[in-house]
Amino acid sequence: MSTQMTVEEMQSFIEKAFKKCTIRVVELGDMYSLIEQETDDYNLRPGGTVSGPTLMTLADTGLYTALLAQIGPVALAVTTNLNINFLRKPEPGLIRAETKLLKLGKRLAVGEVTITSNNDPDPVAHVTGTYSIPPR
Repeated sequence: MSTQMTVEEMQSFIEKAFKKCTIRVVELGDMYSLIEQETDDYNLRPGGTVSGPTLMTLADTGLYTALLAQIGPVALAVTTNLNINFLRKPEPGLIRAETKLLKLGKRLAVGEVTITSNNDPDPVAHVTGTYSIPPR
């Protein structure tokens, strides 16, 4: 299956849909996306670690971009389930979400996301999620 959107088209779509989004789309592929975000003080919780909500947003956006890369700009595709396992403390800086869709059906898509921090290959979080695809 080929992608329906380019990296540039996806970045533009995300910036229009989510006004204050600081996430960058790095790569899109067959059932795949790679996105990243540079964290700042706004994304930190006490103790200097990247907050859970920041990681969840990155994971959810990773699933969204991987899905839309396959089906095109369907704004009303929505999250129906998101499960996150925090594996270790993410250091502030660059966080990346690598997403692989495991199943893409007519009405549902299921994927997994691996989140890393500052180019360290060991994951800081593992996420699974399901998206509902509206009828066309």
